[in-house]
Amino acid sequence: MTPGKGRPTPKRSDAQGRRRSPITAPSNRKEAYKQARERQASERVQAREGMLRGEDRYLPVRDRGKPRRFARDWVDRRRLPGQYFLPAVLLVMLASMIPGPVGMRSVILTIYTLALPVTMIVVIGSAFWVSSRVKREAAEKFPGENLKGIGFYAAMRASQIRRLRFPKPTVLPGGKPISTQ
Repeated sequence: MTPGKGRPTPKRSDAQGRRRSPITAPSNRKEAYKQARERQASERVQAREGMLRGEDRYLPVRDRGKPRRFARDWVDRRRLPGQYFLPAVLLVMLASMIPGPVGMRSVILTIYTLALPVTMIVVIGSAFWVSSRVKREAAEKFPGENLKGIGFYAAMRASQIRRLRFPKPTVLPGGKPISTQ
């Protein structure tokens, strides 16, 4: 026969009462809404800072995981033609709007007409090259991982202006990490 524990079993209400910590509930609905808004605002600030730092748990699902981080860093380490496409088109469009002699305007419009398709071909070719290269290197580095869409992800990142990329780049062109001061 085993010896008893030496004390009576506590009532359920007593045991639950000891487990609970006191909650200081707001006195009215207005106060409750105010506390909820403040809590949500602080959570949003924390999530935004986490996203900007590139922490996986705060990133959208499409940006999470080591293969996606690898693709981002691979693209951010290089200067690719796609990131210059939008600024170049903007400059050419602005140049075509500058008033001037008819001869100069016709030269600018001819350059615009010829340069745009050539630039598009270069950017599209660069996107295919980036996509295939990232797929191949990610498959070598992460065997057995789900790499679906990683090439398209890298190509789309390569076509964005560097300053507007999200999540922010963590490496400089050339591969040096960005120092966070």
